Amino acid sequence: MAEKTCSSAASCDKSSCEGCPSAQAAQPESMLEALNCYSEIKHVIGVVSGKGGVGKSMVTASLANMLAAKGYRVGVMDADITGPSIPRMYGLTGLAEADDEGIYPRLTDNDIKVISINLLLPDPESPVIWRGPILAGLVKQFWHDVIWGELDYLLVDMPPGTGDVPLTVFQSLPVDGIFVVTSPQDLVKMIVKKAYNMASTMNIPVLGLVENYSYLVCPDCGKKIPVFGESKIQEVAEEMGILVAGKMPIDPKLTELSDAGEFAKAENPYLDAAYAALQILGIKDSSEK
Repeated sequence: MAEKTCSSAASCDKSSCEGCPSAQAAQPESMLEALNCYSEIKHVIGVVSGKGGVGKSMVTASLANMLAAKGYRVGVMDADITGPSIPRMYGLTGLAEADDEGIYPRLTDNDIKVISINLLLPDPESPVIWRGPILAGLVKQFWHDVIWGELDYLLVDMPPGTGDVPLTVFQSLPVDGIFVVTSPQDLVKMIVKKAYNMASTMNIPVLGLVENYSYLVCPDCGKKIPVFGESKIQEVAEEMGILVAGKMPIDPKLTELSDAGEFAKAENPYLDAAYAALQILGIKDSSEK
């Protein structure tokens, strides 16, 4: 394996990251974890949901693909430890490599760096029966032990709800903002508000709401059919003063690519508003660099 050089500090002693600029964020009064000296990450974006089964990983991977296609250096941290799906979507199998310096993320066919519990277990179908503190500790390890290299965006695919792992991500990682993923159901307002209020409590900006399963396009006549009921996302977003970052229909093509482990080929045209929201963070399109 080629010799590595620290991207953040020329004088890294390879035994401690305390002297790296990346570690300076972790001051005694802060709960932020230090990033290892072989990584430099410009922006950390969380993708959250108030409940499971709303397609949060699909949104995460779609955003990653969109950013990678525009020339950004992108990583995905699969923080849904008990229900990981990102490696399967991209057809990543086998174990991630590691040495004394750290863990190396796997690379998708479209050059997205990925780390997940499924890339650390000999059997990806083994259940992860761990208590909250251990799950939270692994998320921290994904941050400070994984050698991410230089990234423009690290997308964090979080488990649903407001439990230990989302709390750990918000407290331990320098999260610039989150997207909240939901579906068009009667409980959407309450569920979105839970995620929104948690982020507000932690002073994390909500960049926008993404509604999945918004409708199904009839293959014969092109009519939009609201399979799960009429969308309520616009009124919810207006009430909370946040952006509707996307309304994704039920798209069999995306599902097929995901099931086949070929999601690197997927193009999701429904998240342009989410991409625009990310531009506010200050990283220009690759064509403008």
